[in-house]
Amino acid sequence: MAWLSSLPLAPRLRPFQPPPLALAAAGVGRTAASFPPASWDRSISASGCCFAGAPVEWNPRRGRRLAETAGFGAPSPAAVQRTSGGQQQTGPLNEDLPGVENITRFSYKELDRATARFDQSNKIGEGGYGPVYKGTLRDGTAVAVKVLSLQSRQGAREFLSELITISDISHENLVKLYGCCVEGSHKILVYNYLENNSLAQTLLGSQQHSSIQFNWSTRVNICIGVAQGLAYLHDGVRPHVVHRDIKASNILLDQDLTPKISDFGLAKLLPSDVSHISTRVAGTLGYLAPEYAIRGQVTRKSDVYSFGVLLIEIVSGRCNTDTKLPYEDQILLEKTWAYYDQGQLDEIIDSSLGDDLDVDEACRFLKVGLLCTKNVTKRRPDMSMVTRMLKGEEDVESHEITKPDVIRDFRDLKLRSKATSSSLLTSIVARSSPSSSSSTGNTTRTSITFTAISDRP
Repeated sequence: MAWLSSLPLAPRLRPFQPPPLALAAAGVGRTAASFPPASWDRSISASGCCFAGAPVEWNPRRGRRLAETAGFGAPSPAAVQRTSGGQQQTGPLNEDLPGVENITRFSYKELDRATARFDQSNKIGEGGYGPVYKGTLRDGTAVAVKVLSLQSRQGAREFLSELITISDISHENLVKLYGCCVEGSHKILVYNYLENNSLAQTLLGSQQHSSIQFNWSTRVNICIGVAQGLAYLHDGVRPHVVHRDIKASNILLDQDLTPKISDFGLAKLLPSDVSHISTRVAGTLGYLAPEYAIRGQVTRKSDVYSFGVLLIEIVSGRCNTDTKLPYEDQILLEKTWAYYDQGQLDEIIDSSLGDDLDVDEACRFLKVGLLCTKNVTKRRPDMSMVTRMLKGEEDVESHEITKPDVIRDFRDLKLRSKATSSSLLTSIVARSSPSSSSSTGNTTRTSITFTAISDRP
């Protein structure tokens, strides 16, 4: 499988064991490193009233040609051709996927049988990656079978990224990978089946499940569960994992409504000794942290911002963007800040919540959401602190809440990206120009490009 051997492999993830008397802080270090871009052409837009944002992709460091200089270019045309041509796999999976030796391998025939030949009646979802089917293995285990479509714009990089990221870690609030199938052109991931779908399709979606009661205690457990899962990704493993696509459609619910973070195709591994990595931007508008969306800088605080938006969605029962509302009410984060600024934060709480609603606790959760979406990245709490705040173990009131930075739409994003690019170029020109006004020396140039790739349901 030449296409696999041509892709960069991430270091093995391992649980973090803090040294004696040391704390597992989620703060960001002082050094920075730029990694080659990978898996950057994808987004998922949520269902229902949520803003159906087209995916975004641009590279703030385009001129540096990071991938080529580091030797991490995309698979060669020959490798891609062999894959699309359906050449059969030879040799054991371990030889084809070094670094992921412990993954169970399923045959395509076995998964074909488990899904009744991938019958449409077993189809439970579809995204830019491809369709997802419910299946039943021979031993009766229910599974979710995630198939990389031959027409997918995402391809091998995301498949390998998700495989490597999730194969080595385990947590109550993360989806469980059972194994994979790599045969010829078939690339499939097999996960545990989660009965109650996603938050986007239940709590926030137009196809709400009447059997699910999202009372306040249930929402509290979901919020804390997602926070714990993210805290584990950020601090519980080395290298750290930045998910990059935290949103309602990627939070799945099991039979007991325990939340599971899913979809690691965009995940990045962040070594402990770097503050951020620079990469092409991918994700979903409405959840993207502005500094990431505009400058392409990925940190764990990018996930914190996304979680803050999700937290407010869960408490309010509203999607982050609803274009059917009056303009001033369309952006949930803006509306939440407005209510907070007016001393009426309880007005944004979901009015359908019943007798078990704790208004003070709900307002505390909303304040945590606003803290997570602070404009200044370093002033956002880390996910360990967020978890303590949600549990009432950390005083929220001792932290200053400031107006969040919000990207309203693609036009706003383009304008701000251009402004950032122009400002950066002016700074570079100023630094590189000699003091003599008669100089005709060359000027260093940099640019930010913006490309909409494809919609993703």
